[in-house]
Amino acid sequence: MLSPEDMQGLVPAETARFRSPIPTQSVSSDEFLPAAQTTRQQEFESRLKAIGSALAKRHGVSRRRFFQGAAGMAAAFLAMNDTYGPLYMVSRAEAQTPELANARAAGLKGQFIMDMHTHFLRDDTRLEGFVRSREAVGRAGWNPALAGKPQTLDDLKFANYFKEVFLDSDTKVALISGSGSEEPRDWFLTNEMKADARAEVNRKAGTQRMFSHAIFMPGMPGWLDKVDRDLEILKPDSFKGYTVGDNTNKQLARHPWHLDDEKLLYPFYEKLVRASKTRPSLANACVHKGLFPQAVTDRFPDLVKYADVRDVAKAAKDWPQLNFIVYHSGFRFVGGTQNTGWEQFEKTGRIDWVTDLAEIPQKHGVKNVYGDLGQIFAQSTVAEPRLCAAMMGQLVKGLGADHVVWGSDAVWTGAPQWQIEALRRLEIPEEMQRKYGFAPLGAADGPVKSAIFGHNSARLYHFTRQQQLSLRDDAVSVARAEYDLHGAGRTNLRYGYMQTRVG
Repeated sequence: MLSPEDMQGLVPAETARFRSPIPTQSVSSDEFLPAAQTTRQQEFESRLKAIGSALAKRHGVSRRRFFQGAAGMAAAFLAMNDTYGPLYMVSRAEAQTPELANARAAGLKGQFIMDMHTHFLRDDTRLEGFVRSREAVGRAGWNPALAGKPQTLDDLKFANYFKEVFLDSDTKVALISGSGSEEPRDWFLTNEMKADARAEVNRKAGTQRMFSHAIFMPGMPGWLDKVDRDLEILKPDSFKGYTVGDNTNKQLARHPWHLDDEKLLYPFYEKLVRASKTRPSLANACVHKGLFPQAVTDRFPDLVKYADVRDVAKAAKDWPQLNFIVYHSGFRFVGGTQNTGWEQFEKTGRIDWVTDLAEIPQKHGVKNVYGDLGQIFAQSTVAEPRLCAAMMGQLVKGLGADHVVWGSDAVWTGAPQWQIEALRRLEIPEEMQRKYGFAPLGAADGPVKSAIFGHNSARLYHFTRQQQLSLRDDAVSVARAEYDLHGAGRTNLRYGYMQTRVG
């Protein structure tokens, strides 16, 4: 959790006056200190404002309204290319012609996207940075259940999560994740809360739109008994753990652990193997790694050995019955250190700890290691998109396109549509492909991106083609159609913290 000294230079991200279709500076949860806006990001923001103002005037709408549409999103990636180089597949015609942009968006709207890395917060959280009042989403008129109803803090949290994930983006299925703590009050959501939200959404939808994690915390008193209770009562779709122990309150982290600790973790894996015989998705062992730049390392030097991926290979080799899904793909360089990651790649061809993860299958002969994107994509895309392209190249080359899975870390990053569009449009530069042997990522709905967006997670979670097809006519699909006709559109807000200064 950020210290009072850290908080002095930060402001709520949702108070930003300029609502860009994609972020123009780093936004963080309380997991790391956000970076100040770089001069390159300032250049991007200035260019985007100019493009947006000109095109909005041409079409007779406000700039904010223009940026809520498909042409506004295209304009943002056009400005990215003008700032960082040709990394995103977008044309000036698309940005200038709403009809063309809308036709492209409509053609991709049905793409199957399974976001297995999302969050919202509990009603009684102490994490005050997350509980600031938000605009009541009921005023948009998208949900009759909210119209005319006083908005409580809990309503805003979950209602806004649902709106941004399912109505403001092309996401079809989402998994509610969370984070545990040595302090019970600081769990993002209890395992019971996640299971209840999953049940409520799926009941109202009439289909399986929602999955949920159960958080496990090895070494805590009675933790294996809690796993047994969660398996029996909550029936989670998979388990997730944080190897640093308490990621929210790192100063309280008394129980860090390694995936390959035979005495501590292997009894847990035995439980997963047994449980997966009747509920196959429980073979997925999800683990948070990375998000540990030098500033965090300096503050918590004893935890850094638990944050990297040194323990993944042995656990994967010893437990071929399980799938080890590494969240954020071990990406270390958040909090303004993305340039450090790019410089490291330029000099050595390596990136902490993404390269180490990508090399595990070839070095150790395993096929059960997966990389989730999460902040690896959200942070690098807005700070150093060349680094983003390099990491995507390494993960696809090393793990395989069928072993990289989509996760947005929403709602900390706002509605995930900008991230969806970023991957749809991202291409690894040809020079980088030739030098490092990276394959192209291809078309927005091509085999590589379609696998990452949804097909890989559908396979891991045994979400059948029939289940996917059933989503087309369920209650969420009906609500999305009504929202598209009458809703106010994306707010382009982000939630969390941002710096007030320029780096």
